[in-house]
Parts: sequence; C-alpha cells; structure tokens
Amino acid sequence: MEHKQQHVSVAFATEQQQFHITVDFMNGMTALEAIHQSRIAEQVALPEPLQLGIFGSKIDVDTVLNPGDRVEIYRALTINPKDIRRKRAAKNPVGRFAKGNRFRPSNS
Repeated sequence: MEHKQQHVSVAFATEQQQFHITVDFMNGMTALEAIHQSRIAEQVALPEPLQLGIFGSKIDVDTVLNPGDRVEIYRALTINPKDIRRKRAAKNPVGRFAKGNRFRPSNS
C-alpha cells in the first residue's frame, strides 16, 4: 500500500500578484514553520507583524497545523471599508425623496 504525502499551503496576495505555495506537512508543524518552508519571503516582502489565518479564521504564528490547511498571510487594507460604503452611498442616494436600488429598473 502506497503512503501519500500530506501537504499544507501558504497563500499571500500583493496588489500585483498572488502566491499559493504547497509544502510537505510534518506532524507538529506550526504556521510560522510552514511560511519558512515555503520560502515565500525570498520572493516578496511580507508585512510585519504577520497577520495570519486558516481559511479566514485568525490564528497565531505558533498555531499547530493539520494536513490540508491553507495558511493565509494578510496584508493591511489599502482603503477603509467604511470609506468604500460612503462612496457607494453618495453615488446611489437613498433617502426621503429617492428610491432605493431595489426599485430601480433592471437592465435585463
């Protein structure tokens, strides 16, 4: 019977490109060890301090991984989400004399 090697992956996105690097899993491996093993820091400057997650759930660098986990390295937001909503609201006003978007005729 053949034993299949298990993996974890490391994911990071810059504004220009995305990285998704698969590394061999070892029992007791931490998120930081997976990042070091992926050698992603040799390809791109990582943000400091590291903000990490596994499938969208925040973790610490010393979190022990399971086979198949995807360690995500988060970078700082370039624009505040509240500012995005304010700009969208200014562009599509809803108020006393304006109808909401759901009342607009669709283009279909």
